[in-house]
Amino acid sequence: MLWEIGPDGAELRALRERLGLDSGYLSRVLAALAADGLVTIGPSVADGRVRTARLTKAGLAERAELDRRNDAVASSILDPLGEAQRERLVGAMADVERLLAASMVGIGPCDPRHRHARTSLDAYFAELAARFEHGFDIERANPDSPSDLVPPNGLLLVATLAGEPVGCGVLRHHELHAGVPGWSEIKRLWVSPTVRGIGLGRRLLAELEHRAASAGAPVVRLDTNRVLTEAIAMYRGEGYREIAPFNDNPYAHHWFEKLLDR
Repeated sequence: MLWEIGPDGAELRALRERLGLDSGYLSRVLAALAADGLVTIGPSVADGRVRTARLTKAGLAERAELDRRNDAVASSILDPLGEAQRERLVGAMADVERLLAASMVGIGPCDPRHRHARTSLDAYFAELAARFEHGFDIERANPDSPSDLVPPNGLLLVATLAGEPVGCGVLRHHELHAGVPGWSEIKRLWVSPTVRGIGLGRRLLAELEHRAASAGAPVVRLDTNRVLTEAIAMYRGEGYREIAPFNDNPYAHHWFEKLLDR
């Protein structure tokens, strides 16, 4: 718990989500730490309605001692090994960490007003603004209203790891007839830099395709900017073919389509 709270403190809501604890159990653990003088509980500086746990001076010292002991254990494992063996071990541990992280990511629909949705989309738009040659303005790029991101018009998927959002994707249904889309559009596909390299982008893409097929769409389409070379390579590798423009997105240079097996 001291490690999760960290030197900057943590909101109780975030602690519950990250650790998968119910409110009562978390309260008992924090009360015990507070009784030992390691933690204080108080309002957030940004929002007085939000309760936040912070480490005291004694709590910071205890956390540092635990880190020191962990480092000592790690050294006891590595010291008997040669340099090549250490490199092999560290590489294997990194592979295990990536695979475990991949297995623990959950993907599901999210209300567009939820903080996970807002956090993910804000991060996505910020990355586009940083990478695009002339920046990015959402108002010029066919913005979505909240009603576009809920059934029957579409949905927003959010990927979470340890209770925090690490990816998202949007599905918009077009040309609806009796609730069945004539085609579906994939948008806002984003993966946090902290979890890239574990296949999450492909998982999100596959889940969006599955949701589109389940809704009855025969085809999915998407557009992308030329600087997003990783995304373009992924789309082509997943069976998308380049087509003529199907929208007037000023930031798009490539338009893709994929037939779905319903």
